Amino acid sequence: MRTCRRVVVGGRVQAVGFRATCAREAQRAGVAGWVTNRDDGMVEALFEGDAGAVDAMVAWMRQGPPGARVETHQTTEEEPGDRPDFRIG
Repeated sequence: MRTCRRVVVGGRVQAVGFRATCAREAQRAGVAGWVTNRDDGMVEALFEGDAGAVDAMVAWMRQGPPGARVETHQTTEEEPGDRPDFRIG
């Protein structure tokens, strides 16, 4: 079953290269989507794919890479869709 989730995390996330590490992890997990640094210091991502892979990426975002201190996180369900430009990278 395909699913899509938006995740926003805050804390000490941009200073440790969270976005780039997240993109690599998403590619490894085989999920589509995007990840970006926001102007407010948070990192936002949208993941779409197999429900198990998306769940794993949401869990990864909540923990973060070594050195990150994720202090806040928000996850919302999104509607899966056909987006030709919808790729992590």
